[in-house]
Amino acid sequence: MASTRVPDGFTAEERAAMKERAAELRAEGKKGAKKADLLKAVLDRIASMDPADRELAERVHVVVTRTAPELTPKTWYGMPAYADAAGKPVVYFQDAGKFGARYATIGFQDNANLDDGDMWAVSYAVVRWTPAVEEKVTRLVKAAVS
Repeated sequence: MASTRVPDGFTAEERAAMKERAAELRAEGKKGAKKADLLKAVLDRIASMDPADRELAERVHVVVTRTAPELTPKTWYGMPAYADAAGKPVVYFQDAGKFGARYATIGFQDNANLDDGDMWAVSYAVVRWTPAVEEKVTRLVKAAVS
């Protein structure tokens, strides 16, 4: 079955999978319901973004949840974020519209394993989603949770 990309970024199959996952979490009981609510808050925040930011945030969401399923989606200072088992955000997405910036950013908190000598990047500007950007974000997320 071919994926049908919708204009706002998620495929119909991705949307269906997210709804199924939320239902699974709710079925797990109180703890699962909380995770489902956190996921819904992230998806609602992404849906509220301007179209260009929304498409980037949706792609980030897909990459993070596919690459690091152990991270829990949650909002953090009103931004989509993905937290470790202790609830501390590891990676987040800040849309350009949030602060009137000229680009969106993907950022990593200090618990991300991106250490590289005496200095390393923890925030990346993103203006367009390309296969190269997806590959780099995937590598960063893998490293962050390793």
